[in-house]
Amino acid sequence: MRSAPVTPGGDLIRWVELPGAEPARVYVHGLGASSPPYFTEAALHPLLAGRRSLLVDLLGFGISDRPADFDYTLESHADALARALEAAGVGRAQLVAHSMGGSVAIVLAARHPHLVRDLVLLDANLDAVTPGPQWTGSGRIAWYSEEEFLASGWAATERVAGPHWWSTMRLAGREALHRSAVHLCRGSEPVMREQLLGLEIPRTFLYPAADGPPTGAAELAEAGVSVVAVPDSGHNLMLDNPDAFARAVVAAES
Repeated sequence: MRSAPVTPGGDLIRWVELPGAEPARVYVHGLGASSPPYFTEAALHPLLAGRRSLLVDLLGFGISDRPADFDYTLESHADALARALEAAGVGRAQLVAHSMGGSVAIVLAARHPHLVRDLVLLDANLDAVTPGPQWTGSGRIAWYSEEEFLASGWAATERVAGPHWWSTMRLAGREALHRSAVHLCRGSEPVMREQLLGLEIPRTFLYPAADGPPTGAAELAEAGVSVVAVPDSGHNLMLDNPDAFARAVVAAES
């Protein structure tokens, strides 16, 4: 385990690091998740092993610190992650980022281009959404006010999340989880999709084949984003089909 201070108060982002060849590969988890349990199998896949790999937990989640005075906007997440990568001596890495982590990775690439060689986005959030009780993820969490979430929404979220997601969500700071969900729903400025379209690095968007192409797939492809279906998988496609996932990550670098 490694760590680096990323706030004026000294709060730490922590990561599990696997030694190997450069350039580094950085794995970033989604909302309520943690990179080591979600990405270790993939990082050790025969097609991906042997590269220096950082399985990073964003501030507020997993093994990282959970400050209650951090705002948890996408921009703040990206800047904190950038400080951790700089402290780790990472330069021009491949970012492999899932769901909310993909949103953070897009903002990181736009704000700190010296750190990012290419992006592999796993069913990432590209657009703002309106929170509501019909959602099961960020939209439902953000539907509560922070006071409501701390008082009762946390317990209600456990029932909706299910045991697998809750196993890592329960490690999150409650303020961190709620504020991250709120800002994910609001989106970045400009919104993640617009920033992704404007990037000039190699970009790949992976999605579960059963869900069909993501919204705006043609526009993404026209802008040079490789839009790739992963068969036999759901939202957690790196867990559901690690072989196809590993092939897609390798192809993104070729």
